[in-house]
Amino acid sequence: MSTATSGPAEAAAPWRPAALVIGLCWLIVVFDGYDLIVYGTTIPALLKEPGWQLTPGQAGTIGSLAFAGMLVGALFAGNLADRLGRRRTILACVTWFTLFTGLCGLAPNAEVFGVLRFVAGIGLGGLVPSANALAAEFVPPRFRSVGATAMMSGVPIGGALAAIIGIPTLPALGWEALYLFAFSGFLLVAALGRWLPESAAWLRSKNRVDEARAVEARYGLGAADETAADAPAAVPGAAPGSAAPAYRPSLSTVLRAPFLQATLLFGAATVATLFAWYGLGTWLPKLTAGEPRFDLGSNPLTYLLALNLGAVAGSAITAWVATRIGPLRSAIIGAACAALGLASLVTYPSSILVVYGALILAGVGTHGTQCLIISAVAGHYPPILRGTALGFALGAGRIGAVIAPTTAGWLLDGGYGVSSNFLLFAGASALSAVLLVAPYLLTRSARTAEPAGALAP
Repeated sequence: MSTATSGPAEAAAPWRPAALVIGLCWLIVVFDGYDLIVYGTTIPALLKEPGWQLTPGQAGTIGSLAFAGMLVGALFAGNLADRLGRRRTILACVTWFTLFTGLCGLAPNAEVFGVLRFVAGIGLGGLVPSANALAAEFVPPRFRSVGATAMMSGVPIGGALAAIIGIPTLPALGWEALYLFAFSGFLLVAALGRWLPESAAWLRSKNRVDEARAVEARYGLGAADETAADAPAAVPGAAPGSAAPAYRPSLSTVLRAPFLQATLLFGAATVATLFAWYGLGTWLPKLTAGEPRFDLGSNPLTYLLALNLGAVAGSAITAWVATRIGPLRSAIIGAACAALGLASLVTYPSSILVVYGALILAGVGTHGTQCLIISAVAGHYPPILRGTALGFALGAGRIGAVIAPTTAGWLLDGGYGVSSNFLLFAGASALSAVLLVAPYLLTRSARTAEPAGALAP
């Protein structure tokens, strides 16, 4: 039986912990986060680049191009991963975004730079649903919130890395060096090619049962993973103990009953959440550098660092809470906290500790909420549809990421000031909290049909 996507000699290889898969996916997302947040780190320098003559509105449009590429990548790569396998899709996406993000450091003008950001975004958008779908299948259902958050903490850690590297590098070597650093991702490609396995659930869905059992034995996956491989985690209206229907992995499947309502609601909540998260990640250094009332004796990049480190620490807390009250209820609380924190910045606090605290809350309630949405989606759909469902939610959500940088730039060009941006992002977080109430109510009745130990929404 073919082992084209499951790596060499799975059955004869020594045992490896399932945590290795989570660790590899985490490293992938660290690079993903770096490549995304590095643009916000370099906006002040790009606005001053000789010959480029960028306005804030144009800089916002360039920022949106990367997210437009992510939208394309996320919509198609999730389905591709369900058809061709998680491993091959992940390897292709990491190679793609590493190459084109690095080439941004060699761009001769703003037009070429923008095109490269768009092309790199295709790989970035395709990576996240594929990596999440793979990681979700290597942890028990009850702990998917913890697993998803641990892995997705790589996004703010990558963002923090961009800020940490940027503080000494920007004045010494220029903005180009921050993009050239992305070429180090090829080392990660080599490591993935050697150690990243294929999903056992995906192999079983393709009737490659012997290969699936070999992966499960090698990574210590339990028998429950085999028996539940094709069972929906929470199909609305399903009767307890009913036979699991067979689903075809396609967008049309998740966009019709019994998944349609949940698919649209998860997508809408992701739009609002990513609007706030990526809008902040793109513009926060410029917003705080351009407002004297935020000049509290700190480098503006430290505010971006606080946002990302807050997202890491806070997201761990929300994931822990999610194991007790479910990811959707935890996400609603987190999004509301982000709205309050961002709204407080409109008062221009005179204490830098208050500003840092508000940004930590924003990190918890934007990135943390998105992690929990991912966990809820992973628990709601059967494995054969998980990549497609995640791809749709994250792909549709990129609409928010696409329009956020441009909208914020327009507000600055229009003279509405820094406070208009913080109110905009606070409103998006509040909308996310409201939207997440709907899928929680929708799936609550379906929880009676879940097997013991399944993930509560």
